[in-house]
Amino acid sequence: MLIKNYTSSLLLSVLFSLFSINLAAKDYTVSSPNGKILTTLNTDDGIHWSASVNGQPIFENSKMSLTIDGEVLGKSAKVRKTKTSSTSEQVEVIVPVKSTTIKDEYNQLSIQFKNDFSVVFRVFDNGIAYRFETSKKGDVIVNNETVDLNFSDNYPILFPEEQSLLSHYERLYIDEKLSALNAGRFCSLPTLVKATNNIKIGITEADLFDYPGLFLEATGGPSLKSKFPNVTLESKPKGDRNIEIIKQADYIAETDGSRTFPWRVFMISEEDKHLVENQLVYLLSRDCKIENTSWIKPGLVAWDWWNDNNIYGVDFKSGLDNQTYKYYIDFASEYGIPYIILDEGWSKTTTNVLEPNPNIDIDELVQYGKEKNVELILWSLWGPVDKHMGDILDQFAKWGVKGLKVDFMAQAGQEMVNFYERTAQACADRELLVDFHGAYKPAGLRRAYPNVINYEGVKGLENCKWSDVITPEHNVTLPFTRMLAGPMDYTPGAMRNAHHKDFKISHSNPMSMGTRCHQLAMYVVYDAPLQMLSDNPSNYYREEESIRFLSKMKTVWDDTKILDAKVADYIVTARKSGNDWYIGAMTDADSRTLEIDLSFLDEGDYELQIMQDGINADQAAIDYTYITKTADKNTKITIPMASGGGWAAICKKK
Repeated sequence: MLIKNYTSSLLLSVLFSLFSINLAAKDYTVSSPNGKILTTLNTDDGIHWSASVNGQPIFENSKMSLTIDGEVLGKSAKVRKTKTSSTSEQVEVIVPVKSTTIKDEYNQLSIQFKNDFSVVFRVFDNGIAYRFETSKKGDVIVNNETVDLNFSDNYPILFPEEQSLLSHYERLYIDEKLSALNAGRFCSLPTLVKATNNIKIGITEADLFDYPGLFLEATGGPSLKSKFPNVTLESKPKGDRNIEIIKQADYIAETDGSRTFPWRVFMISEEDKHLVENQLVYLLSRDCKIENTSWIKPGLVAWDWWNDNNIYGVDFKSGLDNQTYKYYIDFASEYGIPYIILDEGWSKTTTNVLEPNPNIDIDELVQYGKEKNVELILWSLWGPVDKHMGDILDQFAKWGVKGLKVDFMAQAGQEMVNFYERTAQACADRELLVDFHGAYKPAGLRRAYPNVINYEGVKGLENCKWSDVITPEHNVTLPFTRMLAGPMDYTPGAMRNAHHKDFKISHSNPMSMGTRCHQLAMYVVYDAPLQMLSDNPSNYYREEESIRFLSKMKTVWDDTKILDAKVADYIVTARKSGNDWYIGAMTDADSRTLEIDLSFLDEGDYELQIMQDGINADQAAIDYTYITKTADKNTKITIPMASGGGWAAICKKK
């Protein structure tokens, strides 16, 4: 829904002040509403674009083209006409990950070329986006799209390197200068370029549909170029959850010739904290396609897989059975948690999810959950859903479960992108939520289908079960990288916490790296409308103070403010829900003390319920202190954080 303030064509005098079009030189420029970002297009020899921030060049002579049916759109481009416009609107968000409304304000330049295509640039105060639009008859073959990004200097980049285009997008971020990356190395999105004058450039895409996902390849110099998966013509199963590609086409998509193509998105910030507040992916994506959205309910979810159903202190043998899952339901009910997930193992086999395993009665669990205000979400591999979507989702709806967690897609080709949308639509038809795991990054689908409640596509807490790479530094890198694309199912909530020297890998009794409060703060810092409680109920019962605190957490927010931040070092996030505010702070391996003021609070007094690193948290990561105090908007708060530490507070309006 749009709440329109104004949208108008600018008068000629205003056009000359905001836009400069010199047809003789074939240069076309468009600036951001505040004038700080300037983008220039040149069509002398193909289509190239450049951009600067406050006069500082960041992109120079970057080439763009789209090859359709063997014709390179952009080569020897002939301009037919240009159009400029300015828009300022408020967009209402159905599932408000950061805020209930987003200001959508930009200047736009649209250039229509001969050969039935256009290029559209939108320049915001916090970024640039461009895309192709075509108006060709019938279906077309897209042979390739050129996205060449030439930077003005040899900038450092946080590079989520991939080894294959068959990827779950679960990457660490390599911090290197662009030229240090050998030609041919490539990454998934989002990625972050660190330019001069503290300018950061987050690169991703939006409004991805019926088209492959974009990857970026290093060139050995200060530039990146596009890389796409080709259309798969033949594949065969590799085990129950992977595929082996037998034959691929020599093109990247077959699609409608009259369409808009994905936006190439460049989030720009001069302050690290504003980068995290960016919501361009949502703004640049299609409007909601679901007529009734009232049934979409975000919330916390108790999860079984990370903790391996390793419960204790009960009078029955735990396992994949109704007794164990009733224990999860009882736990969720006691703490007001609306969902539990039955992950891998609930079904008869991983490829037959039409029937439960013999020890599980889904009808009984659904009824038991409803009596206790707890809904069920069921896991499935993507393959069975792809083959038997109608039958499986009809069965889920018949059982009365609330959603589907679909897993192990590990592809971003056109056919998989279309699977995401078919799944979202089919689930919406049956009022089912969708949590995509083994997934590519969000790219705008959640605006069109807000029942897509979360995405994985992140190297998250599950990796602690088999590696020691999920460090506090990695955790504070994610808000500035992966989270730029949208919500991420990192799956926090570990109650066994350790520093690197004490960390042990365990599949059935896993722990996290960093302090207890580092984990608690994630519930404020990380965007996740469906947010996991990944540890087992027995551990939460033992840590009563922590679970009581976590159970008060929201997963959608009226407003979000980043109070302080430095990429890969630390972050302090404040979120509003109703009359209350929630604050979360996280640091890397360096202990630090930050001071924030609470001027964002409304008038009046607040009770602050604070969980902070204990005095011995540098040695014992589990150590924390719970304190309360009264504060108002004139109060300043000191946030002490141990190495790998955190801090979290609930500010309740009195």
